[in-house]
Amino acid sequence: MRRRRLRGLNIVQNTPNSEEGNSEQQTAVGSSNVPETLDEPEEFQTENGGTRRVRGRTLLSDLYDLDPANRVKVSRNTYGQPVGSEARLLAGYIGILARNANMLPINYESWHHMPDSNKNQALANIKDRFALEVSDDYIKKTLGKKWRDNKSTLKKQYFKKDISLEEKLRNVPPGMLRYQWEDAVRFWNSKKGEDRERVGISSRQKQKFTHTAGSRSFASVAEAEEVKSGQKVGRLQLFEITHRKKDGSPMTSEAGEIMEKLKDKKAEYEATASTDSSVNLENIDNRIITEVLGPERYGRVRFQGSGITPTQYFGSGSQQYMPSGSQAKAEVQRLRDQMAQMQANTVEQIAEVQRKYEELQQQLRAEAAEREAAAAAREAAAAAREAEHRKKYDDL
Repeated sequence: MRRRRLRGLNIVQNTPNSEEGNSEQQTAVGSSNVPETLDEPEEFQTENGGTRRVRGRTLLSDLYDLDPANRVKVSRNTYGQPVGSEARLLAGYIGILARNANMLPINYESWHHMPDSNKNQALANIKDRFALEVSDDYIKKTLGKKWRDNKSTLKKQYFKKDISLEEKLRNVPPGMLRYQWEDAVRFWNSKKGEDRERVGISSRQKQKFTHTAGSRSFASVAEAEEVKSGQKVGRLQLFEITHRKKDGSPMTSEAGEIMEKLKDKKAEYEATASTDSSVNLENIDNRIITEVLGPERYGRVRFQGSGITPTQYFGSGSQQYMPSGSQAKAEVQRLRDQMAQMQANTVEQIAEVQRKYEELQQQLRAEAAEREAAAAAREAAAAAREAEHRKKYDDL
């Protein structure tokens, strides 16, 4: 397979025998199934009447100008994460597909409800343009995250809480299919949607700091630093790199506090190791992070980016970095409580509907009784008048 470079990208030429040959469903850029080249950065009007230039959507001119017979080669690290400048291009293209309402509609409650046919179509579209070393599962998980991010952005910008439901339904974002937007709005406006929003807000508030890596993944940052220094980048070093501003100061005060705790703990280990030969400094970063921040969260490894699980990173025998049995039980109990609350809410909603139904039935019966009474009164009055007329006739 012949390879060449284009603007710093690793390009491979498709061959008839290529295992990842172009899909039979490949379509040209600009069709209904493939996003078109996106706009350049724009200027937005500010509240004080001025303008502010902001970063527009990703421009993938390298990818769109590429000969259809070629694909971008995306390499991976030892943990299966994409690395290099090609990984950044891949992430940008995945983001574009995730915003394509024709391919990945927004009117599904969650990524799990998205049909496999849609996910596979997006995956095939990516493979038409990229020769991937990363797994299909990684690509689909990344698509899911980008899809959720897109829904969140649309909700923040166009789902205004201080307007009526009818106005929300009419406030369709540019380029969005109306029926999808209306389905999404009705879900966000429902009790279930509001409950999910509260859970999301609560989880977000627990995040103590953000990184400064921008659009680069942690894996790409680590690889670039290793190429530059010729040394392996540990988790503590990667945390320092990705959580400091350009001037070297911590991204947030919370990040600074954690950096100091990690630094002090490392100094303690090194001081002990200098006088005690029994202290093994292997995997010191992992031990320090666990002592300062606690065991890893379920399915994630701190300061390593997406796609790495604790078992994959530490090995199945490294239980010291995993959540303890008590923590696991507490998490299970929390989920049970959450499900019980959801069930209770459902029961309450059903009871409320039943109560309103019975009230309406009573109101209808009362109105019917009033109408019957009024009709009976009218009939009695008519009979009385008829009797009066007959009496007068008889008298004559």
